[in-house]
Amino acid sequence: MKLLILNGVNINMTGKRESVYGSLTLDEINEKLKTFAADKGVDVEFYQSNIEGEIVDRIQQGGYDGLIINAGAYSHYSYAIADALRAVTVKKIEVHITNILAREEFRRTSVTSECCDGCVIGMGADGYLLALEYMTWLK
Repeated sequence: MKLLILNGVNINMTGKRESVYGSLTLDEINEKLKTFAADKGVDVEFYQSNIEGEIVDRIQQGGYDGLIINAGAYSHYSYAIADALRAVTVKKIEVHITNILAREEFRRTSVTSECCDGCVIGMGADGYLLALEYMTWLK
């Protein structure tokens, strides 16, 4: 099984920006995920972009059996990413490091979550591990 772990806008600044996102950098999160996935016999690809069209292109490119996505702020308004997610038929899990339901009003809506099979919110960087664990149950 090959999983794409796709991160969007500003996720590359995790560990360097507001403390609400935790102290782990994206590289540190990815290293934990890589180790966890290897133990489960899962191949992972990591992709991050701050550019909406590049995220859409990577979703459309395919080559993966499942998708874990944290689109960052694009989750709240990117119908382009939502449409790309609708176009692929693999299992998709959306991750939010923070509890978006307990934050500013504009963050409480995710237009991309309705295109996914499930969401993990508010579990910090461990939310990625939970999503990855779920995906391993499907293989």
